[in-house]
Amino acid sequence: MNIQAAVFDMDGLMIDSQPYWQDAQLEVMQNLGVPITRQDTIETTGMRVDEIVQSYFAKTPWESISTDQVCQRIVHRVVDLVQEHKPIMPGLHHAIETCQQLGLQLGLASSSPMSLIRATIDSFDLHGIFEVQVSGAELKRSKPHPEVYLNACDALGVPPARCVALEDSFVGLLAAKSAEMKAIIVPEASAFAEPRFVISDKKLSSLGELTVDLLESL
Repeated sequence: MNIQAAVFDMDGLMIDSQPYWQDAQLEVMQNLGVPITRQDTIETTGMRVDEIVQSYFAKTPWESISTDQVCQRIVHRVVDLVQEHKPIMPGLHHAIETCQQLGLQLGLASSSPMSLIRATIDSFDLHGIFEVQVSGAELKRSKPHPEVYLNACDALGVPPARCVALEDSFVGLLAAKSAEMKAIIVPEASAFAEPRFVISDKKLSSLGELTVDLLESL
């Protein structure tokens, strides 16, 4: 078997947090008078929150608070919603156990800040599961740049070619493939048939479909 480690994305893969990111953006940006629709928030899926806020500021500048403060408000709201609703994705525990059966090292690589990563670990009692937890929030370059995945592989001590990334978004998939990792995509149902996911090594409709045989075939 070539694979020695599995690196999980978080938002949209481990936890169904995308609706909460959308809700938080709508709430905070509309309070600033920024015209924003839910479709706008859907189109930025996988992007880092500071990049999203900067794009809105470029189109509709505001003066009341800084862009950093806006980011903090959005993140705090998402953390609150995740802790309140605990939106675990179907098959997460199954996928973790499947990786553990093969003795894979486990890592987590997310564009979200460490505050949300920690809240997720706490909310779902995932302590001790992921040897490495890497945030791309403070990196110079975010997904689709491979830096966050390269950092995770480096921290695990495993070459990227021997790591598999589990992702839900095309932005994240690009990051994983740019890092020269294997990549399993688990897109949301409405995007499942999109042709661009062909660059993944495997496509699943749920983490519950992950199997030992599939991982050994990579």
